[in-house]
Amino acid sequence: MKRMFGIVFSLALTLGLLSGCGGTDKAPAREPNAGGKEPAATAFKIGGTGPLTGGAAIYGNAAKNGAQIAVDEINALGGIQFELKYEDDEHDAEKAVNAYNKLKDWGVQMSLGSVTSTPGVATSAEMFNDRIFALTPSASAPAVIEGKDNVYQMCFSDPNQGSASAQYIADKKLGTKIAIIYKNDDVYSKGIYNTFVSKAKELNLEIVSTTTFTEDSQTDFSVQLADAKKNGADLIFLPMYYTPASLIFQQAKSMDYSPKYFGVDGMDGILTLENFDKSLAEGVMLLTPFSADATDERTVKFVKKYQELFKETPNQFAADGYDVVYAYKKAIEAAGITSDMKAADICEKLVQVFPTISVDGLTGEKMTWAKTGEVSKKPKGMVIEKGTYVGMD
Repeated sequence: MKRMFGIVFSLALTLGLLSGCGGTDKAPAREPNAGGKEPAATAFKIGGTGPLTGGAAIYGNAAKNGAQIAVDEINALGGIQFELKYEDDEHDAEKAVNAYNKLKDWGVQMSLGSVTSTPGVATSAEMFNDRIFALTPSASAPAVIEGKDNVYQMCFSDPNQGSASAQYIADKKLGTKIAIIYKNDDVYSKGIYNTFVSKAKELNLEIVSTTTFTEDSQTDFSVQLADAKKNGADLIFLPMYYTPASLIFQQAKSMDYSPKYFGVDGMDGILTLENFDKSLAEGVMLLTPFSADATDERTVKFVKKYQELFKETPNQFAADGYDVVYAYKKAIEAAGITSDMKAADICEKLVQVFPTISVDGLTGEKMTWAKTGEVSKKPKGMVIEKGTYVGMD
């Protein structure tokens, strides 16, 4: 009996050792895509972090869903293949770094960065050190890309949004007395505010009220709205995300105050906010590079597919995620990158090729990038009418 046990134990040990040795050559298990198909063994591994749960989840899930549609379309062509993986960062910098480390353990070869700016600043620093190329769909703070040759943006940077908003308000004569409410502990909101004020001064726009709020005080805007009303503001500029903006609309109505509102890309998504009265957003204006109501073939096809899969209309973040994947496809083709290359080698090739390519996408035609990572494309003015976005140009 002892001899038999020894034989069995030795055999089991031998098989275990063989299995362990073989594991280093075996590709990691790959997750099926939204269509239920297994990705090819030669697929590029692309991944990102975003708020898939919590108050900013509309942004994260939209970017993820848009990117997945692009992956499925490209994979169906039979050439370049992608495998997409998103990790939840809950719009928190520390959790975003942990989420990024999970992607690194998974073997990510190129990144979609982070969806929102505060996590994006944290993860972009990690990717710069690790030499993993990143093209973020929507983390717009300048600090996301500053000093990092391998981190790029698909969205407008905050300075561009601020100055473009002031220019648009002036050109369209949308307001004579302007109030600003911004979040002073958020890099996204502060960045847009700073350049808006600078450009407004240049354009002789009259700013009659400037008030702020923080993460801990973003439930009561009575003081800010009272100041704007007292000073006769007929337009309020809101460089912020949609959640606090929705409360501002509600509380202004309760005060019988009805100014015009002008927001930026963080406002996109408010119409899909759960339990939000869409009538409160009637007439709200914003700058965004994407309109789901556009009639070009590319947009119509994307919107139809998105509605079929996710039962809602895509916002700008979904379109940005979609465009990121197609930009990667074009860069891979232009640089001759193959999926068996190491992430660091892929990174160096992408650093060289991205400033040389032009991409037509949902969020812009002939989009190009500076070596600093900033994208060049034209914003569009939108106004919310009867629960949908309508072009102003």
